[in-house]
Amino acid sequence: MKLWPYPRIIAHRGGGTLAPENTLGAIGLGAELRFRGVEFDVMLAGDGTPVLIHDQKLRRTTGARGDVAHAAYADLARLDAGAWRGARWRGERIPRFEDAARLCLEHGLWANVEIKPALGHERRTGEAVARAAAELWRGADLPPVLSSFSLVALSAARAAAPALPRGLLLGRLLPQWRELLRDLECVALHANHRSLRQRVVQEAHAAGCAVLAWTVNDRRTARKLLAWGVDCLVTDRLDRITPDFA
Repeated sequence: MKLWPYPRIIAHRGGGTLAPENTLGAIGLGAELRFRGVEFDVMLAGDGTPVLIHDQKLRRTTGARGDVAHAAYADLARLDAGAWRGARWRGERIPRFEDAARLCLEHGLWANVEIKPALGHERRTGEAVARAAAELWRGADLPPVLSSFSLVALSAARAAAPALPRGLLLGRLLPQWRELLRDLECVALHANHRSLRQRVVQEAHAAGCAVLAWTVNDRRTARKLLAWGVDCLVTDRLDRITPDFA
């Protein structure tokens, strides 16, 4: 099996900067622009419903006060998560994970699901997202890759759905990154592109792991990373780093 059998260019948070992040509209736009893979964030609402959102606070993307972890999904579903991106997107909602998964499957989109736990909910979120993903993509040709900055959440995901592939998500390379890849049985290192060096890519490959670089928004950097052997680029600039760029 190839180290990375998934799309090589994927749209960050569904539609990058061209759509309100982590919405069904964003995922739909990614598909419309012929991306074959998307990345999005999943957190638990206060009632345990997995939803697509990046921040623990609601204000930036909805204008509402409060925390995601303290709100029932019925309350989150009434918020407008699209208006901040312009009139075209007014009325976009915070979607449930299951709705996003169904949309991905409908459009033939592969997904990198980032487990994004609210503080204090790491283990519970990892378990819930992994179990939901295993059920939602049951029988799919290409299951999603689960990634997380939280080692606790990623470990919990491994225990809950060991058959789903995992990516070790790092903002900066920890000295023990190789050991973490091994211990969490990850298929890939998901690294901030600024922290990557060609030797790191080579070492990851030698360990049997692919390398995903985020968030790559200029063509010169993208070409350099691909020349180093990076397997996947995540981009916000869907107009610059197009699906066939690699």
